[in-house]
Amino acid sequence: MTDSQAGAVERIHVASGTGGDPEPRAAVEAVADRGLRGDRYFDGDGIYNEQADLEPSDVTLIAGEALAVAAEEFGVDLTAGAHRRNLTTRGVALDDLVGERFRVGEAVFEGLGHCEPCGYMADLAEEADAAAALDGRGGLDARIVESGTIAVGDDVVWSPAGDADGEPAGDADR
Repeated sequence: MTDSQAGAVERIHVASGTGGDPEPRAAVEAVADRGLRGDRYFDGDGIYNEQADLEPSDVTLIAGEALAVAAEEFGVDLTAGAHRRNLTTRGVALDDLVGERFRVGEAVFEGLGHCEPCGYMADLAEEADAAAALDGRGGLDARIVESGTIAVGDDVVWSPAGDADGEPAGDADR
């Protein structure tokens, strides 16, 4: 794993409907080109940021480190899923995953672009400074390329070179 980077899934959240409360999960099924089973985007109920110049994503990720900075610098506590992202990671350089394939647990993802915070998230979080606290560190929009189960504690593995089939390296690390 000399060229690859690995971190882990710290938390998983799904919200069953638009504006629904994020619910923590120990594990979830990631379904290719659809989303996380039980989440609003899986059911086609999610609201996408219309200002983003991105295709709609299946899943969103945020770094636990970004949430810690938001709490420290802005006094904003978003750790209970109020950030509206599906996967909270630790030790993952999410910015490096834009345009790349990576594995989370059994599933393979492709990073689409940055997931910037929006006013809707801030309103639902009931934290006035939530959008400002996550500005520039709102996470990653991703597409699910291969279905599989992901769980809290699973590795997030990316290899800049990938393997011969274009899949992320590091499968043996799981």
